[in-house]
Amino acid sequence: MPILISMLRGVNLGPHNRIKMDDLRALYESLELHDARTYVQSGNVIFRTREKNPTKLAKKIQEAIGKKFGFHPEVIVRSIKELRRSLDSNPFRNRRDLEPSKLLITFLAAEPAAEAQTTIRNLRIQREELHLIGRELYIYFPDGIGKSKVPWWSVEKLLEVAGTARNLNSVVKMLEIAGQMETAD
Repeated sequence: MPILISMLRGVNLGPHNRIKMDDLRALYESLELHDARTYVQSGNVIFRTREKNPTKLAKKIQEAIGKKFGFHPEVIVRSIKELRRSLDSNPFRNRRDLEPSKLLITFLAAEPAAEAQTTIRNLRIQREELHLIGRELYIYFPDGIGKSKVPWWSVEKLLEVAGTARNLNSVVKMLEIAGQMETAD
């Protein structure tokens, strides 16, 4: 059975949209998503499924969360192959001067339209480095995310595609968990 990774947007940030990971795993199991494993408290779930359509699956998970917890977070689903490709495509992968915790990969629900891609590529930002490759937006924050001058609300608005970001360390760890599940077969 294929292994997929889902990432929920805006879960357990501050007092809003709270979900205990035990409850989230139980919800996934109730949807016949097997062997659900969570990573950290932000709604990363690695699981097995027979579902072939990731868009349909994301919608199914979102609706179930809405019914159970009362809010509808964006759900982004990637296969192990797609997650590996996002690491292989990382434009910063050969740079030794980067701190992995300061590199975010924003996983988008779809590839942005050509006009949005051009606009994002032409953004003038101070110290951050930004690269859009397919359905991933890579951003390095040399001074840390908290000190960034990037206007997040406008970047997302320009993309016109929903997404959720994870730092490089988290992406590597989710892929490691998925790999362990693969080898357990």
